[in-house]
Amino acid sequence: MKNNLILYAAILIFGLVAPFVFPAFKVQLSILCILIVLSITWNIQGGEMGYNSFGNIFFYGMGMYLCASVQVGMFFPLAEWTESGGEKTFVHTPAQFFQGMAAGLIVAAIIPTIVAGLIGYSILGLRGHYFAICTLGLGVAAGEISGGIEIIGAGQGFTTPPFPKVGSLEARGEFFYFLSFFVLVLTFIAVKAIYSTRFKLILNAIRDNEDKAEAMGIQTMKYKIIGWMISAFFCGLAGGIMGGLVGYIDSTDVAFDGREMGVFMVLMAILGGKGTLWGPIIGATLFHIFKEGFWTFFLGWQYVALGVLIVVIVIYFPEGLMGWLREKYPEKFGEVIDEKDRKAQVELK
Repeated sequence: MKNNLILYAAILIFGLVAPFVFPAFKVQLSILCILIVLSITWNIQGGEMGYNSFGNIFFYGMGMYLCASVQVGMFFPLAEWTESGGEKTFVHTPAQFFQGMAAGLIVAAIIPTIVAGLIGYSILGLRGHYFAICTLGLGVAAGEISGGIEIIGAGQGFTTPPFPKVGSLEARGEFFYFLSFFVLVLTFIAVKAIYSTRFKLILNAIRDNEDKAEAMGIQTMKYKIIGWMISAFFCGLAGGIMGGLVGYIDSTDVAFDGREMGVFMVLMAILGGKGTLWGPIIGATLFHIFKEGFWTFFLGWQYVALGVLIVVIVIYFPEGLMGWLREKYPEKFGEVIDEKDRKAQVELK
């Protein structure tokens, strides 16, 4: 317990000082926080529940559009804002920007959660590769549909409100970093709390054998929908922040980018070790470092390098890095449940 508190305190302190220690990487640090949130929340479904979804990009993109639309629509006509390819025709005051962002993030979290609950019964009735293919189609369909809606920029895109400048002070990087870091901390605390309850055991029962779980009296559909709604909540938040950070939303290349971000969510959790708390965090961090390195040093061949990395992980680390560490060093990376027999009885986290 003491070691855990020291670890959490060290991570928190590092997170608070990171943008000042690495001022040139504030945007990349913000993106890293968002990627970790997406990886953690995908793990609820793919790791703990055993439902490998490519559809979290649907809630991520929805949150992106909702946050920006609310932020603009609270003060200006949304259609006029987006009519010229997202060209900015109005300027937010600092108060308008922050009020709109707060309201937008609330909507970006709540609406995807509700939508997940409404469509969950139909989609979560599928299993295995049928479920994966259906969720993949969900993101693709959302991208095509949003690309035809004029009020949110259609195929021309949607420029999000620019960060306001107060006098000579420009703190855009710091604002989005601390916002994304706060959401990351909130996500971690919430998911860790969930994993310490009976809810996690039920998700694991569904993953291990859903039919037996139902035979034991567990209302599997109810818990699957709740798990999906939790993922949707945090994916929507992450999308809302990312939209403001990048400054531009496109239906298929930014918001509902299933070819990259939708797949990256899965790869990050697998790299670190799905079905664990720290695996998705480690996986997202390493994945972001590798990805940026490949994009820098192997430009033009970055996807080949990324593909090689994936093959290596699948072959040599099929359970992810955390799975490998827990197998090699169970007493350091597992929770001992019998102090009298430390080597024989280890309950993996």
